[in-house]
Amino acid sequence: MHLFPEATTRFTLELFRQLRESKDNIFYSPTSIMTALAMLQLGAKGNTKQQIEKVLQLNETTKKTAKLAADSHVSDEENVHEQFHKLMTQLNKSNDAYDLKAPNRIYAANSFQFLQTYLEDIKKYYQANMESLDFVHDTEESQKKINSWMERQTNGKIKGLFPAGSLSSSTILVLVNAMYFKGQWNHKFDEKNTTEEKFWLNENTSKSVPMMKQRNEFNFIFLEDVQAKIVELPYIGKELSMLILLPVEIDGLKKLEEQLTADKFLEWTSPENMHMIEMYLSLPRFKLEEKYDLPGPLEHMGMVDAFNPQKADFSGMSSTQGLMVSKVLHKSFVEVNEEGTEAAAATGVAVNKLSAQMSEDVNCNHPFLFIIRHNRTKSILFFGKMSSP
Repeated sequence: MHLFPEATTRFTLELFRQLRESKDNIFYSPTSIMTALAMLQLGAKGNTKQQIEKVLQLNETTKKTAKLAADSHVSDEENVHEQFHKLMTQLNKSNDAYDLKAPNRIYAANSFQFLQTYLEDIKKYYQANMESLDFVHDTEESQKKINSWMERQTNGKIKGLFPAGSLSSSTILVLVNAMYFKGQWNHKFDEKNTTEEKFWLNENTSKSVPMMKQRNEFNFIFLEDVQAKIVELPYIGKELSMLILLPVEIDGLKKLEEQLTADKFLEWTSPENMHMIEMYLSLPRFKLEEKYDLPGPLEHMGMVDAFNPQKADFSGMSSTQGLMVSKVLHKSFVEVNEEGTEAAAATGVAVNKLSAQMSEDVNCNHPFLFIIRHNRTKSILFFGKMSSP
């Protein structure tokens, strides 16, 4: 798993660069999107496969794993999907401290013949069961079934992933991944200390928000070169944390975003660089719901052929020609309050035929980035930008 955090962090930031211009607030699950795309990559061949690998930032990982696997008889591809399998196993472990699940499912047109090897591999690596649906004669009912499965998996937080008209009689395959997390802070905020305070949208504009407060010890690093602070807020059990990246200046987030790379993030947040210090922490209570149509961003990142009926090659899925991706939809939800955090996300891919001080004041009263991370695998489950609570 040691090469995997690198790929997931690169993907997270690359996608963020595509999305950040479109909205003030941003929230998505890179792990959910990567998982859905990896299930797609399993059935792709040639350039289509290479482009999905490139977008998933798995090329470098694959090269490194190839070296590690040189003496064994395991293919590079298996290494990549094996790593997803390990991640899925970790994320779907039952746990008393928090609620976390990342189930996968595939819905196939009942009139369409898929290669048995593809269905077996999807089940083996992604624990995804297949359900046959009648997209030709009952598109609407098929859509409802997929959406209601998603809603159940995310405790009702993600409704209507596929809106009316987004699937059609030519849909032959829908790959979905849900991501749900609910955890309580290791150090809860006392509601009595929450007060209405100003959150500065920029140097001249502010709005009143409920600001939660507490004095406690947290993992912390001050980044001199980018003038920013990182605080780690663990959830009960400490297997998951929220990391807050807060610029010193009210208008400092753009500079921080521009300097943020996967290597820097992994270095900054490594255990040897963060230190426990006592701090007075102020964090706004907030709730976000976002949705994204991802073909545009994914094409910009290099995944072009999959959406082109003349070029898409999904011969690893089926011997039928002319398969292409028509939709990649992502919906996400997060609520942060005194008790902890509830977050959910879902991704659907439809394939159609065709230096630390002793004490620190950390006041998150202006735009910041936040990340929910699975600490053992260093996987970024959720990534967000809070510009306006």
